[in-house]
Amino acid sequence: MSALRSVLRRFTRSFKTTSVRRSEEHDPEGFPGANFPFDITNRYKLIALFIVFTGTGISVPFAVLHYHLNLK
Repeated sequence: MSALRSVLRRFTRSFKTTSVRRSEEHDPEGFPGANFPFDITNRYKLIALFIVFTGTGISVPFAVLHYHLNLK
């Protein structure tokens, strides 16, 4: 049982260190918003994307309801 535990500890330790090392290669650091999947430097583009994203999520249930109520 202790042999299995030590193997699992070594595997977990090596996996954690390699995953952290790999993630540092892709993510720039040092400024706010560096880890976002979208660009926050252009304020107007960010606002437009936010409106489209939230507007779609809010309007889809109403559009589906309207569609189903108008079926005959």
